[in-house]
Amino acid sequence: QVQLEESGGGLVQAGESLRLSCAASGILTTLRTMGWYRQAPGKQRELAATMTPSGVTIYADSVKGRFTISRDGAKNTMYLQMDSLKPEDTAVYYCNLKTIFREYWGQGTQVTVSS
Repeated sequence: QVQLEESGGGLVQAGESLRLSCAASGILTTLRTMGWYRQAPGKQRELAATMTPSGVTIYADSVKGRFTISRDGAKNTMYLQMDSLKPEDTAVYYCNLKTIFREYWGQGTQVTVSS
């Protein structure tokens, strides 16, 4: 059974940093594309950042230069380092893992940035 568990969300002030973690179980992540998506109140879920197995990264324009996605194969864990946070980054952040058959989602972690 595949499970993705996010952690690291919280309430911070604008300009501060947070690091999100996504721990996977039941599947090896090293050969999978993984990513972070976010959903703000009243808005659709959107991609924040993604990383392929070979290490190619894609970032939403709104987070480029501020967010960094990474992964630790030994720990089967993915991270999202978020710096210079802005109030518009407030959202529930979801971990995503893709296989050729389906994709998996975590339960989400709330990030709130106050001005």
